[in-house]
Amino acid sequence: MAKLKAEDIAAVKGRGFLINRGTDCFSGRVVAPGTVFTAEDFENIAALSAKYGSGKLLCTSRMAVEIPGISFENIPAAEAFAAAHGLRFGGTGAKVRPVTACKGTTCVYGNYDTQALAREIHEKFYLGWSDVKLPHKFKIAVGGCPNSCIKPALNDFGIEGHRVPAFDESKCRGCTVCQIEKACPMKAAKLVDGKLHIDRSLCLSCGVCTGKCPFKAVAHDTETMYKIYVGGTWGKRTRMGTALSRLVRQEEILPLIEKTMLWFKENAYAKERLGLAIDRLGEDKLEQALFGDELLERKEEILARDMLQRP
Repeated sequence: MAKLKAEDIAAVKGRGFLINRGTDCFSGRVVAPGTVFTAEDFENIAALSAKYGSGKLLCTSRMAVEIPGISFENIPAAEAFAAAHGLRFGGTGAKVRPVTACKGTTCVYGNYDTQALAREIHEKFYLGWSDVKLPHKFKIAVGGCPNSCIKPALNDFGIEGHRVPAFDESKCRGCTVCQIEKACPMKAAKLVDGKLHIDRSLCLSCGVCTGKCPFKAVAHDTETMYKIYVGGTWGKRTRMGTALSRLVRQEEILPLIEKTMLWFKENAYAKERLGLAIDRLGEDKLEQALFGDELLERKEEILARDMLQRP
């Protein structure tokens, strides 16, 4: 075939196909809805790779599967095969990237169903905002606890599940071996003069102590709350995400994601990551906008605006 043109390479990159160095072939990224593939999905991805690619499968850091070795002329057929089997290529460009989640759904440390929330975010924002061009990529991570296995603080929007211990001193019997003190990984819980004391400056609200006290001095069932990080990045310019000043409830998460992206769309320059825009304009300004409704009220106006260009 004729030598590939730059515009051809760019066009298919926007559909999830990345040129393989030194060849005319591409790697196609298959995106997992809510980070979960089924066994049947894997069978179909393997068949797709065997038929149109190199026969290899590579896992990406955003929990997609890449199929290398797809020739340019086979890309439409690969896309058709994927669509016929309920699969989707994508995960590139200045827009919402594939949502990642830890295994909090099944992990003993998980404080909530991370994969269910990731699926909801995938449908509302990865799919729902797929036609919205942002100043730069926007990565979302869903973490189940402060162990931070999925690294929420290194994403543009990171979610971390917490369970704040609810302590009822009247139920504390001052057991010789306190199960809360024994369970606490941060040594925040200690018996003092025969009563449990929780040092809130050390407590991470990780949830490990939940259900451990046989007398329910620490409640066995408390509401999961969420720590939110915004503006995290990794790579050439590392920036830890800015933690919002309070924990939020689950019903606040989707509106906060939407408001964060609207703020990003309105305030960041083209090719500027969210974290850099926050540093330029101030964390307080962002938080004030996120905990108000003005951005949502102007949603259509913001989405219709041209991208800001650097002066």
